[in-house]
Amino acid sequence: MTAYAGGERTGPTAPPMRARAVVDLAALRANVRALRARAPRSELMAVVKSDAYGHGAVPCARAARQAGASWLGTATPQEALALREAGDTGRLLCWLWTPGGPWREVIEADVDVSVSGMWALREVIDAARACGRTARVQLKIDTGLGRNGCPPAAWPELTAAARAAEAEGLLTVTGIWSHFACADEPGHPSIKAQLAVYGEALEEAGRAGLEPEVRHMANSPAALTIPESHFDLVRTGIAVYGVSPSPEIGLPSDFGLRQVMTLAADIALVKRVPPGHGVSYGHYYITPGETTLALVPVGYADGVPRHASGSGPVLLGGKWRTVAGRVAMDQFVVDLGGDLVEVGDEAVLFGPGDRGEPTVEDWARAAGTIGYEIVTRIGTRVPRVYVHEDALQD
Repeated sequence: MTAYAGGERTGPTAPPMRARAVVDLAALRANVRALRARAPRSELMAVVKSDAYGHGAVPCARAARQAGASWLGTATPQEALALREAGDTGRLLCWLWTPGGPWREVIEADVDVSVSGMWALREVIDAARACGRTARVQLKIDTGLGRNGCPPAAWPELTAAARAAEAEGLLTVTGIWSHFACADEPGHPSIKAQLAVYGEALEEAGRAGLEPEVRHMANSPAALTIPESHFDLVRTGIAVYGVSPSPEIGLPSDFGLRQVMTLAADIALVKRVPPGHGVSYGHYYITPGETTLALVPVGYADGVPRHASGSGPVLLGGKWRTVAGRVAMDQFVVDLGGDLVEVGDEAVLFGPGDRGEPTVEDWARAAGTIGYEIVTRIGTRVPRVYVHEDALQD
């Protein structure tokens, strides 16, 4: 077991942790294998952006590689460079660029870069000339998400310019890709429409003379439920971490996935209070009778959603409890009723559910959000504790 607190490793003589996010790397490897089985004719990209969705980019990237992920994906170039600095040498794509970004550094690190417009293509070309390296470029087409990606009307110009730069030896177009808007809504008409636009974009790229190494469009929900979208590569993000992309398409267990992160904290105080006692800011919760309160020492500064005030579930003393009153910056309270717990007992906010604890999806419902936000918001004050780091343990 390895623990990191604010980026610093903690040793066996370190004091007990107030809270911890336990990351099960064996579960992550099993999830990658399960996802690969869903798209057996495609390569798999494990997306490790946003510090691997809050789980820790470097350990999770290593575990995903061990399980057969041939690609990694990041949003920012800084995330990609950090993986290279940590020793990753495999195929790696980063896609979120702004003018003046570190194109040269990324090209020199053999990272594939995404281009969605002529301004980016010009900056890639300039950087490739400056460093004397051939850039690896993936062109992104906006097939209907309306976010990043080249609009179809500008696609012929972009593909022709990319092919001209390729002919000069300045770059190689390694991929053509896009992203779904509603893959997490089974049967949504935009799915078929986007696939048609993507097919047309591939044909246009072919007419321009481009022969990409990988074509990819499938995100986690598409990898799980839309086999016709798998092409050469599937990009799996939240599913790698055992969280369903959407309850509408199924629970993690429906796809052979297991939640990777467990968030827990040790009780800091237990006390008896009388009836009518206000709890936390604003006294939005008043004790209905004499009761016992327990203080859980994590709050919204640690990533516990304030929107889950009065509704967030916690397993404590063998039972589900609910946040009593408002979630504060560093702590929240649960009302134990007639039950008793001890200071130092563990409160589990979420985990895979094996012990009857809430899951990420339970917290997402309580906060009126999605599972992605629950895991990515867990802050650096909460150490990540890695278990089953050795693939031989699987």
